[in-house]
Amino acid sequence: MLACSNPLVLSAMSGVFERDARFSLIATSATAEGFLATVMRVPAQVGIIDWDLPILGGARLLEVLREQHSAPRVVVYADQGSAAHRAAMSAGAAGFVARNGPVEALLNTCVSVAEGKMVFPYLDVRDLQQDPIHTLSRRERTMLEALSKGLSNRELAVELGISTNTVKFHLSNLYDKLAVRNRAQAIAFYYSSRLPGSIE
Repeated sequence: MLACSNPLVLSAMSGVFERDARFSLIATSATAEGFLATVMRVPAQVGIIDWDLPILGGARLLEVLREQHSAPRVVVYADQGSAAHRAAMSAGAAGFVARNGPVEALLNTCVSVAEGKMVFPYLDVRDLQQDPIHTLSRRERTMLEALSKGLSNRELAVELGISTNTVKFHLSNLYDKLAVRNRAQAIAFYYSSRLPGSIE
């Protein structure tokens, strides 16, 4: 069963699966709600979904499907390196396929998922190294973590055992490296970082 909000993509994907003898296309849908309603009536072994399905969205759809006994194993079809790439597994998907990858990758992933396997490509290490968090010194990482607790400059100075002028110096460098303008944006970056564990 396929679900994608883009009619052209949905049509192209339908053709791909209809031409492959290993698959039997049961139904298609342009919305998460449509996918859910159909899968309740007609069980499917594998479902391929667009992460940004209206109205529920991929994450919420997976959450609802987890509660269904006869739910299909779901493959998320989205951009590699996107929020979907990082969140699909924890949301309960059985596989992830990059939208710009070869058709064979999608087909092979679906076969593996149907066999009970989980298929998730690694995040590209080069992409991770481009994350600004990797440009921070140990002191700047410590400061960012302390900053996330809502400490003032004076409290940061006491916590880190440095003067308030040194705190301002480090904060200025920190803002430059993270491309933010103030402490609120730096804190927001800390909590939205793809690798929060690397700050600890």
